[in-house]
Amino acid sequence: MKPTYLPPETIPLSHILPSEPLLLMGAGPVPIPYAVAQANSVVINHLGETMGRVIDSVKLMARYAFQTANDKIMGVAGPSSAAMEMGITNLLWPGRRALVLQNGTFSERLGIMAKAVGAEITVIESGLAKPITAEMVADAFKKGCYDVITMAQGETSCGVWNNELPDILRISKENGTLTIVDAVCTLSTMPMEMDTWKADVVITGGQKGISTIPGVSLIAFSSDAWETIENRTATKPHWCLDAISAQRFWGEHQYHYTAPVPGILAMHEALRLICEETLEERFFRHETSSLALQKGLEVMGLQLFVPAEYRLNSVVAISLPDGIDGSRVRKTMADRFNVEISGAFGLNIVRIGQMGEQCRSHNLFKTLYAMGMAFKEEGVTLNVSEGMAAMEKRLSEDPKRYIT
Repeated sequence: MKPTYLPPETIPLSHILPSEPLLLMGAGPVPIPYAVAQANSVVINHLGETMGRVIDSVKLMARYAFQTANDKIMGVAGPSSAAMEMGITNLLWPGRRALVLQNGTFSERLGIMAKAVGAEITVIESGLAKPITAEMVADAFKKGCYDVITMAQGETSCGVWNNELPDILRISKENGTLTIVDAVCTLSTMPMEMDTWKADVVITGGQKGISTIPGVSLIAFSSDAWETIENRTATKPHWCLDAISAQRFWGEHQYHYTAPVPGILAMHEALRLICEETLEERFFRHETSSLALQKGLEVMGLQLFVPAEYRLNSVVAISLPDGIDGSRVRKTMADRFNVEISGAFGLNIVRIGQMGEQCRSHNLFKTLYAMGMAFKEEGVTLNVSEGMAAMEKRLSEDPKRYIT
């Protein structure tokens, strides 16, 4: 007898999503603007005339976001890690040497990818919650030469800003070495001057500063990087992530694979909003919002994980007091206040995102209050009201620039 398959009775099929979605205040994804959400609901022909105009517009606006005149800018149908892999697999292969600047999970991931394609890797580690310095890179060049250097502008996993990035890129260029920069949590949240700083490959994801959906990323190549790709004779390990093939779609409007149309349309709207706001205003909004949040956290009685001089504003790491379970704090914030923040990768911290739509005053007050009350429930003595007042004061120092 043919079995009968019925819907499982144990799953509430009509009630999977909460009536009030969580406020996403973690390290990504972030809330998205209405215009982006609307664009993400549209499907058009991925090779049609309209899509061709969309692609041209995305590239034009992305050049502004990356601060580059290069035209080799592509979307990647995948997470930021897929864009990382595109950069790695097109510039590295067996016999090539890579210097990996590692100070957290994601900068380490670039090294894992480099090793996986057969490159010989050398790793520089800065230690816990510390940036890579230009001096460390200069010393490495005294000991050897490299084809590619990989690094993160901001290490999302621990909240560290590699604040000597421009000098590191300069030293790399002086030594004839190509550079791959993870700007996943930093592009559009703080300056990233691809051309001025002479970066060769810059990678970002949609779900953080750009404030669009997860699963569509961007990558930009310099002319030096593209020349290396064009002259490559080694076998390519990937088909979807082959930059030459991808350029047929992103440069010539020809078929590569079926593009994630709604995601690209959402990316278009997110970049349009960035251009309308302008990078200068956007950087100010991010800095103002993050510094106000940091002030509120400290006055409330919590300790920030990274010293101010190289603290990443776009992902703020908060040290957990001794004996406090961060997962319980996060669960209380989510269950009672509908606010979600991030844990960490083996570190005794929790993380709050300050990227894109997270950087709005109403989101800050809800998050700070939820965190304060969650810690108090765990027995940590905090002055939540003083923290809220300190954040309000910092936000309203210039009433004309109050973030809304």
